Amino acid sequence: MNTLMVQGTTSDAGKSTVVAGLCRWLARQGVSVAPFKPQNMALNSAVTVDGGEIGRSTALQALACGIAPHSDMNPVLLKPQSDCGAQVILRGRVHGNMDALDYHAYKIEARAHVLAAWQDLSRRHDVIIAEGAGSPAEINLRANDIANMGFAEAIDCPVLLVGDIDRGGVFAQLVGTLALLGEPERARTRGLLINRFRGDRALLDPGLDWLTTHTGKPVVGVLPYLPGLLLDAEDSLGLSGSHETGALKVIVPALPRISNHNDFDPLRLHPEVDLQFIGPDQIIPAADVIILPGSKSTRHDLAWLNRQGWPAAIRRHLRYGGKLLGICGGFQMLGDAVHDPDGLEGEAGSTPGLGLLRMETTMVDGKQLRNVSGQLIVQDGTPAPLDGYEIHNGMSRGPALARPLIDLQGRPDGAVSDDGQVMGTYVHGLFDRAEACKALLGLFGHASRRPAENYHQHRLAQLDRLADTLEAHLDGAWLHELLQTDTRGDDR
Repeated sequence: MNTLMVQGTTSDAGKSTVVAGLCRWLARQGVSVAPFKPQNMALNSAVTVDGGEIGRSTALQALACGIAPHSDMNPVLLKPQSDCGAQVILRGRVHGNMDALDYHAYKIEARAHVLAAWQDLSRRHDVIIAEGAGSPAEINLRANDIANMGFAEAIDCPVLLVGDIDRGGVFAQLVGTLALLGEPERARTRGLLINRFRGDRALLDPGLDWLTTHTGKPVVGVLPYLPGLLLDAEDSLGLSGSHETGALKVIVPALPRISNHNDFDPLRLHPEVDLQFIGPDQIIPAADVIILPGSKSTRHDLAWLNRQGWPAAIRRHLRYGGKLLGICGGFQMLGDAVHDPDGLEGEAGSTPGLGLLRMETTMVDGKQLRNVSGQLIVQDGTPAPLDGYEIHNGMSRGPALARPLIDLQGRPDGAVSDDGQVMGTYVHGLFDRAEACKALLGLFGHASRRPAENYHQHRLAQLDRLADTLEAHLDGAWLHELLQTDTRGDDR
């Protein structure tokens, strides 16, 4: 059972991207490979083939391997609901809500789930590329660790340590991280990888020689900065891509508990769309379209919208003929009220909604997890095929649902106001298919002059770009020897 674990000197050092690239590179050589992330904290998630839920970046890595995402690939997923608490997902299913101290104590039990999932996954694949979380040098979290070195020690696998040179101080990152590890952990770290390099490699080489001499670890690759790389982000909200003059202006409030903001990646790619996330205390600009995104804590984020002045801005936006779309939690916000009698997303109670659709939502136990397909309901009757997924607790009821936005193979979803200005849906990923994206832009009043990009094909192309980069800049012989594989995926 050959496993390599990729760890990073910091969050956002590029672990997820490196793992995706390694998975794609190995899969293209015929190796049966799968991704694995023991513990992840993220609000961007995906529905698995076995009806579970895992982090979005791990699902992308599964795509890189050419396999369906499975709950074994991310056995512990933490979805923050407050600064000190999170919903705990175990092997794809909701286990419950815990504060940070309770979860820290629970990690001893969670460890058994992690190891069982890794063993099951290893039986089905020849190679596992595992991803750490944060940094292994977070010494305050070292006790009962299941995310980084604790996992690597438990299964006795080698570690590749990644540092991000683009943010500066990469030598301090790598040397400092190794200095804070115990001697067995340093010995387990078999190589160093520098990510996001710009400039002349000749100017970097003396530093690499020093690094190898000082640490005793080989630098097995220097990956160049890849401009324009757009793949499913784990946490950070990406910037919009380039757009044409006169592009459709779309703004999205950056909710404190925003979830599945990958919904907007196809719009960020579209040259006829200018998409911006509006953060706290920023001026809310005029726009053609406002989209309320998903939320892990709908009532909490509704309160934030009110404090930030969004209700007044939305009413003004609608008076001037603008369009408004709500996705999942954002859809729930459009109704008259959101009820959480059992405190599933925080403190129990009810919160008035924006009152733009005649419906109310109640949070109920038993999360809805499903991949869906159907078609967008458009005024001219032209079918617009759509694929996506649902991840939500709430159940919405009310007369607004009599005019749905989407037909999911006979099951109506979402709502559209009588004047067509306000619409909402529980479906994530609704812009991914080019046909649906074009139809939605049409509902927004924009007659697209060119077809939208198929985002699934975009993901595959970007993964191949990553694999090509690794092939050119990583010591492939070192990796194959470490994993004891050849280019056919057979054991040596």
